[in-house]
Amino acid sequence: MQNTGLAIRHKLYDFIRLADDKKLAALYHLLEDDIRETQAWWKDKAFTKELDNRFEALENGTDKGITITQLGTSIDKLRKKRYG
Repeated sequence: MQNTGLAIRHKLYDFIRLADDKKLAALYHLLEDDIRETQAWWKDKAFTKELDNRFEALENGTDKGITITQLGTSIDKLRKKRYG
């Protein structure tokens, strides 16, 4: 089932990237209430606690993180894998 969700996400990403303004507006109006809820991330206690935990791990050295260069390399690899 998880792969089905992933396939749907990719189809929606592609649709949104290529859709004209009229289609985007229609899709937005259909999902507007849900979008507003997800944009209020600071109200989600579990999510903000996770962000705080991750920040603390970076600050105290428990998590070393990655460099901007490493991030760019990772993104490039994913793009090549996805788009060839």
